[in-house]
Amino acid sequence: MLRFLTAGESHGPSLTVIVEGIPAGMPFDAEAINQQLRRRQGGYGRGGRMKIERDQIEPLSGVRHGHTLGAPITLRIENRDWANWQERMSAAPIAGAVDPVTRVRPGHADLTGALKYGHSDVREVIERASSRETAARVAVGGVCRLLLAQFGVVIHSHVIAVGGVGYPDGAAPDLAAADDAFWQRVEASEMYCADDALTQAMIARIVAGKRDGDTCGGVFEVVATGVPIGLGSYSQWDRRLSARLAQALMSIPSAKGVEIGDGFGLAALPGSHVHDVVRYNPAPDGRGWYHETNHAGGIEGGISNGEPIVARVAVKPIPTLAHPLPAVDVRTGEQVDVTRYERSDVCVVPAAGVVGEAMLAICLADAWIEKFGGDSLSEMRRNVTGYLATLTRAGADDAPSD
Repeated sequence: MLRFLTAGESHGPSLTVIVEGIPAGMPFDAEAINQQLRRRQGGYGRGGRMKIERDQIEPLSGVRHGHTLGAPITLRIENRDWANWQERMSAAPIAGAVDPVTRVRPGHADLTGALKYGHSDVREVIERASSRETAARVAVGGVCRLLLAQFGVVIHSHVIAVGGVGYPDGAAPDLAAADDAFWQRVEASEMYCADDALTQAMIARIVAGKRDGDTCGGVFEVVATGVPIGLGSYSQWDRRLSARLAQALMSIPSAKGVEIGDGFGLAALPGSHVHDVVRYNPAPDGRGWYHETNHAGGIEGGISNGEPIVARVAVKPIPTLAHPLPAVDVRTGEQVDVTRYERSDVCVVPAAGVVGEAMLAICLADAWIEKFGGDSLSEMRRNVTGYLATLTRAGADDAPSD
């Protein structure tokens, strides 16, 4: 069982992560996790906060001499901007005014959080509701990627649209056929988009939005290759891999829609054009069980089916605007013309894709540990090897005898 908690405020001293369930003996590469944190800070359209932070992990427990111990892993990520917020975010009582935030902004957790928790200073909502928390989740995802990589599972993301500028319908790249060169182009792009012309068009759209004091949403796609048949289960609703993945991706701030595989597009098609025909290749160098197409996005019946797991996420334009919308004072109920402007990004879609990769990694690692168990990596490897051997032949091991 994989469990994790994140803690920390946007402008507090640090973010902290505790991860439990990672087996002992897994090689622990801190730099690989730091690379994911750097990718989250990238992408065109990011704001001034990313110029301050230099996100990297500080392992505090669960790791020794470059490998995991099987104990809870604790990671810390310093908030460098804390130096500018020590009085406003002090844990100890302070005397005098602290410039409370009382105007609730549309599209944020300001109103709902203030009313739910009884806060009259919205700062006490903003700090934890902030997308800064996703840095901690990217760190968790980085740990999970280290585990999945031991078994050949690879995760990527790319941006397919920003502010209405993107691939035409049906023209997005086939991720099942994407090679290393494709993903190298993605990583070289400021928009994490493999198409150079489209990258420039997306940047132009963001520049126009910034000029207007507005923000841009978009759509990113995540994919995991190397996932075997058998993760997840149809036996209970909350064990379905599709349900777990949808929840994980919807937990990303500003995510407003998720589709797995061809998703909503399948609703308009007849069943004969939707379902993925199953094939079996018994040759020693064959794939064994496989599908001719991947409209299902690698999940059938709530279980991974051996094809690449593909999902798309729609990201709304972030609600912090340079030309703020009308607001209401949470203390007085008075309507005001504009909200308080907090430093912000213009577009977070590329960074959201990196967070999407982390959530996909967390979801798959959880299902992997559930399926294969093992207190040590070597024990888990034996379990995986034994199971995969059963997938290369037709028939079930426990089929009843005549």
